[in-house]
Amino acid sequence: MTFIEQVKQRAKAHKKTIVLPESDDMRVLRAAAMVLEEGIADIILVGNEEEIKKKAGDLDLSKARIVDPLNSDKFEDYVNTFYELRKAKGITPEKAREIMKDYVYWGVMMVKKGDADGLVSGAAHSTADTIRPALQVIKTAPWSKLVSAFFVMVVPDCEYGHNGIFIYADSGLNQNPNAEELSEIAIASAKSFRDLVGAEPVVAMLSFSTYGSGKDPIVDKVIEATKLAKQKAPDILIDGELQADAALVPSVAASKAPGSPVAGKANVLIFPDLNCGNIAYKLTQRLAKAEAYGPILQGIAKPVNDLSRGCSAEDIVGVVAITAVQAQNV
Repeated sequence: MTFIEQVKQRAKAHKKTIVLPESDDMRVLRAAAMVLEEGIADIILVGNEEEIKKKAGDLDLSKARIVDPLNSDKFEDYVNTFYELRKAKGITPEKAREIMKDYVYWGVMMVKKGDADGLVSGAAHSTADTIRPALQVIKTAPWSKLVSAFFVMVVPDCEYGHNGIFIYADSGLNQNPNAEELSEIAIASAKSFRDLVGAEPVVAMLSFSTYGSGKDPIVDKVIEATKLAKQKAPDILIDGELQADAALVPSVAASKAPGSPVAGKANVLIFPDLNCGNIAYKLTQRLAKAEAYGPILQGIAKPVNDLSRGCSAEDIVGVVAITAVQAQNV
């Protein structure tokens, strides 16, 4: 069974409700029909029911719940909640009313209020337009100081990682995290690996240096991040700084990092900046013909996930399944 098939099975076992606010995108409607047919999650579509049904055509969305903010009896409650959350930032009741007409903000508020368990957006919105409402309304999780993004990489015929499964982070959001932020990314990624893959995380803090073989401020950052992560989460296997081959290959690990509890066994790879993380995931995806699921967000109090604007309906189904499993672990 593939990684995504396992995730779907776990989502089906304890079904959650996922809201899809981009109801004017045909890919989203196709994905909603597929999710409902497979029984992966319950679906809420945000928008005008007549327009959605007209656009859907022959798609079976009979099991989807359609919510139109303008006709909802919860509109005033959502407006008041948003105003209270954001009045210190200068939001007026009138502005709150306008914002709650936005489908993404509405969907995020549904998650905040417990009317849905998670949200998936981004097929027709930028990453910023998906993350901003989440940060303003749902905010970060109690255990996290930072929202970051990761990819689950599934590499075929791979002897490394957890049967070829890895998390790469941050590969989609934070451009140049400092040592404190990098430590938060490492801890969050370990939790994400455990939640989604169902195995113990082994976290490598990557660098062009292994155990002091290179000198540079970016190496110092990784060393400090490793120290902080170990202090904050002593129960997680974390080590660094490690070069990628030392992190993955047992024979190289034995030479470069003897005695390391992580070297040669890593399944969670933490990159020093977004340049490295984004380049690495794309190279792995193309050269190793790996499956890449993401960017998946972590560190938010309740799951909200972004999509690539080039995504397919099948991609959306996969992210819905991942979001549902994340919701099981909130």
